[in-house]
Amino acid sequence: MIKLTFLGTGGGRFATLYQTRATGGVYLEDFTPEKPFRVHIDPGPGALVHAGRNGINPTQTDGIIVTHCHPDHYVDAEILTEAMTMGGRRKKGFLLGSRSTLEGVENIGPCISRYFQKNVETCMIIEKTSMKLGELVVTPAPAIHSDPTTVGLRISTNTGIIAYVADTEFSKEIAGAYRNARVLILPVTRPRAAKIPYHLTTDDAAEFAAIVKPELCIITHFGLKMLEADPEAEARWIEQQSKVKCIAASDGMKIEVD
Repeated sequence: MIKLTFLGTGGGRFATLYQTRATGGVYLEDFTPEKPFRVHIDPGPGALVHAGRNGINPTQTDGIIVTHCHPDHYVDAEILTEAMTMGGRRKKGFLLGSRSTLEGVENIGPCISRYFQKNVETCMIIEKTSMKLGELVVTPAPAIHSDPTTVGLRISTNTGIIAYVADTEFSKEIAGAYRNARVLILPVTRPRAAKIPYHLTTDDAAEFAAIVKPELCIITHFGLKMLEADPEAEARWIEQQSKVKCIAASDGMKIEVD
C-alpha cells in the first residue's frame, strides 16, 4: 500500500507568504513489507512543523526530493535532511534534486548546501535517468518553468504509477509524459481564465487529466486566486470536463492507494 499525506496545499508567492494554506509538500510512504520506504517531496516552509502535526517522524524519512529551486518547494529541505541523518551523525538516505537545487544554474541556486549534501548516503541530480528508492522507481519527467531545470516525477510503485507534476506550463507533450499513471497530482495555481506564465490553470488541468486518464486526479498547490475561486468547485469542473475523477487536496489530507 502507498499512503500520500498532503502537508500543504498552498503554492505561489503570496499563498506562501501569508500561509493561507500550508506549504509542507507531499509525504509518500510505501508499506511494502520487505522494504518500507518514506519520501518527502518538495518540503517548503513549515514542512517540519506539519510533519509533526500529522504524526510523521522526520528521523524515519528515507529520502527527500526537491523538484526545483523555488522557496515554496525547498525551504525546509535542509532541516529535514538534518533530521533524516540524525544531525549528520548517521550517513543515511537519498537527497534528490533538480540541477538548480544541488548545483545551481545561472542565477538560481543551489538551495541545499554542500554540508547537508555530504551527510546523506546518496545525493543525485534528477535529470534523465531513473533511480531506485527502496521498491520505488523515480523517473524524471519534463516541465516548462522559470527554473529551467525543473523536473516532474513518475513514481513507479507496486500499486501503480503515482505522477507528481512539478510547476509547469501546459503542453500536450508534457501531459503525455504522465500517461498510465493511476494517480495524477497536479499543481493548479490559478483558476479558470486566470492564466500566468509557467503555471497551470483549471482549464489546463482539465485538458491535462483528459490526456493522462488516471484513476484519480488530485489538484493542489493553490495560489490566492485559486483559493478565492474555491478549489473544490474547480475540481468538480475539471471532473465534468475531463471525465476523470478529480478532488481538491486539503491540508493534512491522506490518500491510500492499494
